Amino acid sequence: MKVAPPTPTLASEPKLPLIAVIGQPNVGKSTVFNRLTGLRQRVGNYPGVTVERKVGRLLLANQMAEIVDLPGTYSLNALSPDELITLSALTGEAGIERRPDVVLCVVEASRIERSLIPAFQVAPLGVPVVIAVNFLDEARKNGVQLDLEELGRRLRVPVVGTVARSGEGIEKLKEALAHALTSEVTLPEPDWPPAVRSAIERLQPYATNSSGQPCRFLAQRLLFDSNNRAAEFISIEPAHRPAVLESARNLLLQDGYHPTTAEPVLLFAHIKQLLDGVVKRSHQTTQQRHSGADAWLLHPLLGLVIFVLVMFGVFQAVYSWAAPLIEGIEHLTSFSGEKIEAWLEPFPMLKSLAVDGLIAGLGSIAVFLPQILILTALISLLEDSGYLSRAAFLIDRIFGWCGLNGKSFVPLMSSFACAIPGILSARTIEESRTRLATIFIAPLMSCSARLPVYVVMIGAVIEPIYGPHVAGMVLFAMHMLGPIVAFPLIWIVNKYILRSKPPPFLLELPPFRLPSLTDVLYRLWQRTSRFLTDAGTIIFCITIIIWALLYFPRDVRLEQEEKQRFLEETISQGLNPAEVEAAIASGEGELAEALDKRIAAVHIENSLLGRAGRFLQPLFHPAGFDWRITVAVLASFPAREVVISTLGVIYQLGGDADEESSDLRTQIRQARWTSGPQFGQPVFTVPTAVSVMVFFALCMQCGATLAIIKAESGWRWAVAAFFVMTTLAWIGAVLSFQGLSLLFPTPKGVSS
Repeated sequence: MKVAPPTPTLASEPKLPLIAVIGQPNVGKSTVFNRLTGLRQRVGNYPGVTVERKVGRLLLANQMAEIVDLPGTYSLNALSPDELITLSALTGEAGIERRPDVVLCVVEASRIERSLIPAFQVAPLGVPVVIAVNFLDEARKNGVQLDLEELGRRLRVPVVGTVARSGEGIEKLKEALAHALTSEVTLPEPDWPPAVRSAIERLQPYATNSSGQPCRFLAQRLLFDSNNRAAEFISIEPAHRPAVLESARNLLLQDGYHPTTAEPVLLFAHIKQLLDGVVKRSHQTTQQRHSGADAWLLHPLLGLVIFVLVMFGVFQAVYSWAAPLIEGIEHLTSFSGEKIEAWLEPFPMLKSLAVDGLIAGLGSIAVFLPQILILTALISLLEDSGYLSRAAFLIDRIFGWCGLNGKSFVPLMSSFACAIPGILSARTIEESRTRLATIFIAPLMSCSARLPVYVVMIGAVIEPIYGPHVAGMVLFAMHMLGPIVAFPLIWIVNKYILRSKPPPFLLELPPFRLPSLTDVLYRLWQRTSRFLTDAGTIIFCITIIIWALLYFPRDVRLEQEEKQRFLEETISQGLNPAEVEAAIASGEGELAEALDKRIAAVHIENSLLGRAGRFLQPLFHPAGFDWRITVAVLASFPAREVVISTLGVIYQLGGDADEESSDLRTQIRQARWTSGPQFGQPVFTVPTAVSVMVFFALCMQCGATLAIIKAESGWRWAVAAFFVMTTLAWIGAVLSFQGLSLLFPTPKGVSS
């Protein structure tokens, strides 16, 4: 069969030979890919989906080749977006991939019968095939003996034994791939029954690819693909497809074969016959020996207890190990800012740009790295050991009702610390729709950045009135609000927006394995580099934009007017005018510091963002927000906790105010409305405090999270998440304020 001309690819000209790596989950496919490519790889997503795309390069007999790691699938019947990507990439219809020149199929030595199925499914493609039999070390321990030379003779393609974790067999695999690029070592198709051959031949004239050539591979997929996703890649008019498919499938039914089950049954029988005398098992397998451990780990009650303890250990490690690293980054950022501030003192705008823009932007990126790296490392260890699959099995029954599965638990739990590593850890979820749904609701988990908002509102308003017990209950309620909203929300999204039933949660429990340190390090490098290049650039840009909106316009007259008012106030308090002016001119001391804080507050009030806050204040008025709270909400978009320092500046306490600041709490309690019908009344009542907390519990006030959603799922879902969460936050804040105002009415006649 002629090979179709390649479609456009991302590879630079001249086009390099392309090798596609396929295999079922848990066969070590990505480890083989990492060993072949080393650091010569790049990671991204296929356009429009959250399926990860890994492409690398390797040197084969003095020739450079490109290699792509396709998503792991149990079958090429495209039931999920991941399987559809694999199918489309193999046919060259992915839009970003061309048809491969060689297919490398990775199989697991201990269960070679099942893991050879994808190799025979790809055989009709007519391209050279190389088989890598991985985990040979486990097979030896399990008493499984493989005659790989005899297997190669029977399959008529190169068969190489590997232990990818240690690198055993990788050089031989490279030699086999180099040989395959210059030869036609194609895998022969099974000896199908006459009915199957007739059905395939009936479909083949219709199964034409983008080049207009009949494709036996597509014809076979059309016949056996009950989901009919393969029909998206053929030239038959949609209206004619059902009749054509039905006529071919009827040939199978007449001979006693069902289209949805015929392929795996026939392939398994064919593979079993091929392996007769090639595979010998002398004693029990690792999985059988570990069945005792699974009896504990998969127990409905005890298994959950063990899982909770394991997760507690993971997150405790993230908190305790990341805290000093984060603190060190913050100290370094602060130290750098102070040094640069001193150097640029004669240039106010450059000083502000460098300190509040550039340094703050870089610091806001770096501060996420400790949690990302630690959590990625721990989750990778759990995943590679085989435990994470067992945990997913346990949790699946709890999450299934809303369209998530057991593997969603770890990303969502991780998001209670920070949504960034939580969203990144969602890559352990193979099914794209479930991964997308998990990413969508992960920001609703109450991350640690929300805690300063809760602490300052509760400490300033709730606790002084109702005491510590009520304050504790309110804090707990705020942490639970996000999950309470998130799960019904994702049920609605799955039912009415994605409009698809979640696929069955198919999970094969892998054997317990010692994690590969090399694989863990690869993942750390990939996560870090991708975070810095994809999300980091967006975070940095957002930080600079917010700085500009807070800094401009810089009206010198406002400074002079505020300075004059400050002089008049201090002189009216009995201070010597000459001493006051001298203190201000020196730029040191309490008076100069107080004036600087007042000038900073004036500039924020009159900045572009301050004016936007005043303009939007009527929108937030039903939630009880005055213009100062609205400005703080807008300014906190890069990170939620920025709202505290912004309020500190607005209330003339400086940007160093934090949630524990007694001065800030006092100012919040004393704040009064400065205009409108509520003039003179307290701003921060119980309804307002709860309204602010509800808003921050539900809103997307985190540029870094928005950036990472964009990197993982594209702008469409990032924008959708922002608008959905912001709308939920506004509705929740309004309902909270209006409802509680009926219970806690503001006393009339209160004045400043």
